[in-house]
Amino acid sequence: MGEKMKAAVMYGPNDIRYEEVDRPVCPEGGFVLKVKAVGLCGSDIRNLTTDSRKGNYPYIYGHEVVGEVCEVSEEAKNYYKVGQMIYVYPEAHCLKCENCRSGHHEQCTDLERYTERPGGFAQYIAYTKKRVERGATYTLPKGVDPVIATLAEPMSSTYACVDNINVTLGDTVAIIGAGPIGIFLSILSKMRGARKVILIDINQSRLDKASEFNIDYLINSMKINPVEEVLKLTNNIGAHKVISANPSTVAQQQAILMAKKTGTVVFFGGVPKGELTNLDTNVIHYNGLWIYGHYGANSIQVQQAFELAISKDFPGEKIITHVLPLRDINKAIELTKKGEALKVVLLPNED
Repeated sequence: MGEKMKAAVMYGPNDIRYEEVDRPVCPEGGFVLKVKAVGLCGSDIRNLTTDSRKGNYPYIYGHEVVGEVCEVSEEAKNYYKVGQMIYVYPEAHCLKCENCRSGHHEQCTDLERYTERPGGFAQYIAYTKKRVERGATYTLPKGVDPVIATLAEPMSSTYACVDNINVTLGDTVAIIGAGPIGIFLSILSKMRGARKVILIDINQSRLDKASEFNIDYLINSMKINPVEEVLKLTNNIGAHKVISANPSTVAQQQAILMAKKTGTVVFFGGVPKGELTNLDTNVIHYNGLWIYGHYGANSIQVQQAFELAISKDFPGEKIITHVLPLRDINKAIELTKKGEALKVVLLPNED
């Protein structure tokens, strides 16, 4: 019998059990982390509450991982030391394919995907030789809280988004979705010089939490028509940049209607598989809109996002509203779905 650990194991949609499982052994050429903190992401919730693996269970999710190196293979000792605290970006880009070489690491054709190996909703997680060779791990400076460092992962994609669409001085930015991603996008847009940030959501609790972040306008789209309100707030011109950061096809329809002529519309949040969005392409055509589908981040953006997430310039403490033991993962999911929690970080090795 090998060593055991506690993990949150998914057996099917909404069937997540906190139980004892085998602790991972150190892969040849790899290393093992003791998970100190792991963020609960919106995509985790989507995966845990749907048949995300087409019946292929049990499985352990969790990809916003910060931990302490506790076991290192002989081959990896030049890269990692026992006791080292690191953040691990969930996807290891190959850095060799055509997409990587052109700077689009987020479209790497030879990824080691985090959904192909057991994740971080567990006391320990193992990483392979391929991960060691590719890197995308970052050492926490002394004194940095592992809980705060978990924000580096959601930061990476939002950082890349505002960078790629060049949110800049004087912009009006409308963001549909006031979850953690929408909050990140709002804060980063203001940091880059946006004159006006408009945040929209259907959940008043989320908007109430967003009020702490110096966002110019908060719109409850269950009470007010968001398209009409954005146009009203922009003298009937529309927003320079509109980002749909939620899983709604309706939001994508609204996004193109609230953008200014020649503006940029970003489809950031993935919608449920199989659902299609009806778009009035005449609006896109005659208004000269740029439509940008955003996903992931390139290698340098991942590093820059990590450095910003752990810096004093970013209000990470305000974004993380709940820190709970891993055993409370089902409670964490409910708090987030209801909008009572903005961002939950789980602690697998604390009760």
